[in-house]
Amino acid sequence: MWPPRRIAGEASLALLLVLPAVAFGLLGQRGVAETAGVALAVGLLTPLRRVLPATVLLVAAAGSAVLPETGALVLIAAWSAGRRIGGLGRAAGFFAIAYTLSLGLSVLREQSLLSPSILLFSGLWLLVSLIVPGLAGRYWSQRRTLTDTLYEYNSQLIRERAMIAGHARIRERQRIAQDMHDSLGHQLALIAVHTGALEVDRELTGRQREAVGVLREASVAAMHELRDVVGLLRDGTEAPGPEGTEPATAPEAGHPGAPSRGVAGIDSLVETSRRAGATMELRRSGEVRPLAPTADHAAYRLVQEGLTNAHKHAPGASITVALRYEEDSLVVEVTNSPAAAPVPGSVAGGGQGLTGLEERARLVGGMVHAGRTADGGFRLAGVLPYTSQGGNQATFVAAPDDFRAQRPAGPFGEMDPVIEGQGLPKELAKAMSRNKRGSGIAIGCGVAALVALVLLAALIVGGVFLFREADDAMIEPKQYHAVKVGQSEAEVRERLPHGNSFLTSDVEKGAPPVPEGARCLTLLSTEFGTTWDAEPVFRFCFRDGVLVEKKSFEVES
Repeated sequence: MWPPRRIAGEASLALLLVLPAVAFGLLGQRGVAETAGVALAVGLLTPLRRVLPATVLLVAAAGSAVLPETGALVLIAAWSAGRRIGGLGRAAGFFAIAYTLSLGLSVLREQSLLSPSILLFSGLWLLVSLIVPGLAGRYWSQRRTLTDTLYEYNSQLIRERAMIAGHARIRERQRIAQDMHDSLGHQLALIAVHTGALEVDRELTGRQREAVGVLREASVAAMHELRDVVGLLRDGTEAPGPEGTEPATAPEAGHPGAPSRGVAGIDSLVETSRRAGATMELRRSGEVRPLAPTADHAAYRLVQEGLTNAHKHAPGASITVALRYEEDSLVVEVTNSPAAAPVPGSVAGGGQGLTGLEERARLVGGMVHAGRTADGGFRLAGVLPYTSQGGNQATFVAAPDDFRAQRPAGPFGEMDPVIEGQGLPKELAKAMSRNKRGSGIAIGCGVAALVALVLLAALIVGGVFLFREADDAMIEPKQYHAVKVGQSEAEVRERLPHGNSFLTSDVEKGAPPVPEGARCLTLLSTEFGTTWDAEPVFRFCFRDGVLVEKKSFEVES
């Protein structure tokens, strides 16, 4: 089934070809029935050329020889046949048959075409109107096929390159995950075991036992987080457990021992810091509203980073955690007062925590600010948007494909990014460059051949025109001598050309006077004059239906 756009186009083209056929038929005094039949045939052949290109080409070529008003159909049929007839030999055969058929029918229809010059002109005209559109259509079809092949090749290369890059990323992430599991997992397991044994030591005081419990809980929480990270790095593949015997997957919500990684887990972070001896305060304001999972996790990480920095860089300082639910976003703040004692120089810091928080906030459409307070303390704040009304959530994609996954669809739908001609491989770029140069040369040669053909046709047309004008304006000397004064005008004019030609327009200059009351017929001679500037002229003057004078003279050309 054709799409509506093609149906409309074919209907418009058929109407455009039918109207001239009707107009020529009526102006040529052809009957209404015959004109209607020709118009119906043209209207049916126009869309049928897509299904039967060779048949329509032959019918149109034969019809144009008998019905000149169908000449426009020949151009369309030749273009379509050049595009759709498969095989160079098959296409050349059909076009040769169409050319021979059209030329033969034209010769049979007009006996005057038997003249060599007129026959040559007719053959060249058919060559231009039949063969040139076919060559143009075939070139366009082959160029389009080549372009589609190149784009398909380009798509395959880009897909393969993306697969190789994806496999490389997966291998590297698995290697990192394995290293983290083997090193950090082992160390955290040892910390959990030793702190668990130390917690039940009877020689510890209550305060010391409480601090050891905090360390044990922190080590257990760190193990759960490590397992989460290892699971993400492995792209969902199972990671071995801390002891290397059981698979470790990301803990689900509500799993015993797996603390929440969202806003709900902030209370646990505050309580853990309070049990570690820090002066903590948690403030909430506004109506609680849900966040997207990624934003919820970012809020948890922001508080976690703020508390870590406060414990590391301002030990003993009071810490305030504030959660403010605004109209369009959640504002999370972690503020600590100035350090109560100098910070030990051995405290390690990677300097990457704030950078990671800023990236987390940016990906969910928020922002993070960190800086000193007026009293010398430190403040870490983040603005995180809520879940939208439609429930849309932020979509995370791999960095190299970010622009593709988040790009909006165009007016004609989503464009496949793998067929865009960006970042082409060198081999494909060279192939396409060579193809462009070859196409340019082919187009140039085709245009030059077409121009030469048109010029040749123009020369032939001009020669034929001059030949006809010469027949109407020139006679041989023996014809002049065969005419006698006193013969009737009708008899003389029947034996001579009519002389209505632009070649005789200037021969009256310098001619002898015309007899009074006479009308003259002036003709040129087929012989040369006595000089290069002289033009021999024959003049016949008539009066009262009788030839009264004939003169032979020369004028300057």
